[in-house]
Amino acid sequence: MLLVGLLLCMWSCTVSADDDDFRYFVVGDPQVGIAIPVRHPQTSIVLMGGGQDVDQAFRWMIRKAGVKPGTGGRFVVLRASGADGYNPYIYYSGPGGKTGEPADAYWVGGAALGLSSVETLVIPSRTAADDPFVNAVVRRADAVFIAGGDQSRYIRFWKGTALDRSLNALLGRNIPIGGTSAGLAILGEYAFAALQGTIDSAAALSNPFDPRITLDPDPVDPGKRFLVPEPMMGVLTDSHFVRRKRMGRLIAFLSRLGGGEGAGCLGKLSTAHKNLGGIRGIGVSEQAALLIESTDKHDYIARRVKNPWSGAEGAVYFVRPLAPPTECEPGVPLSIDRVEIRKLADSRTVFNLTDWSGVDAYTVSIDNGHFDIPPY
Repeated sequence: MLLVGLLLCMWSCTVSADDDDFRYFVVGDPQVGIAIPVRHPQTSIVLMGGGQDVDQAFRWMIRKAGVKPGTGGRFVVLRASGADGYNPYIYYSGPGGKTGEPADAYWVGGAALGLSSVETLVIPSRTAADDPFVNAVVRRADAVFIAGGDQSRYIRFWKGTALDRSLNALLGRNIPIGGTSAGLAILGEYAFAALQGTIDSAAALSNPFDPRITLDPDPVDPGKRFLVPEPMMGVLTDSHFVRRKRMGRLIAFLSRLGGGEGAGCLGKLSTAHKNLGGIRGIGVSEQAALLIESTDKHDYIARRVKNPWSGAEGAVYFVRPLAPPTECEPGVPLSIDRVEIRKLADSRTVFNLTDWSGVDAYTVSIDNGHFDIPPY
């Protein structure tokens, strides 16, 4: 029945299963023939920091997918709750179904850029994540964006399912993939899983083994990773970074995992992570996005963008412990020396993720759960 419904969607419609199963929304025509490559030579990843979406980042994803006027292209949004709010925002250029150029502020204008459809899948269970229809929609996507919400739902409902395999198949073809807030959280090799709820910096620094600090994969028993775009190996991400003052908790997470040439709180640091210079963190502020792509020299570079009308600084922070923690025990405030921070706060500078360079560094230390200097 769902497939029949999809075939009847020639402009805008909703196809829905039972309340506890997936929901599907589409605007445009997902049956149009697509004249773009199914595999791309370069990686394209978007890390968006939450809050107001960054129009330019979506346009970048569309162009990186090879979409141009006349080619067609399918943009797929994934989420575990909510509805179809992204569909009109990405597809249209303005209110009233506008599809021409230029796009208004707060609209992407995907149809004018060449998209033939934007589809949203709400996937709230493992059963839904294994559904053949869901995976057929995902596997033919030309770009995928993971919405915000609650990353614990993504990990509980999607990890280890057919959807997990479909998304990794897209990564293997270098299909552009992005995420905001919770969607950003699951795009690092490691993620703050939020399986026991969220935690703020003060609580994380006062006890780096607080039960609310759940990491995926578990550093005690790493097991299978979820989504790991190649440039995100050895990286843990965080969003809403400055507004919610998350530097402290990010460093607590990194301390649990391992930093510098030494091990983390648990006394483990793999050879692979040593070769990467230890576990690293990327914190993206609200109303900003980090655009990551590979180069012909096999480096990974990143640029920060934000909406031009945004009054927020929209900085991105690259965080790397240079030494293991000096005090990291259950119930004891964290102490760690020499945490390197690099701040990217403009859209001209290129940051090299491969050698972790491009902007000047400063260092902070934490003693008994407190920073020696303001970390931002």
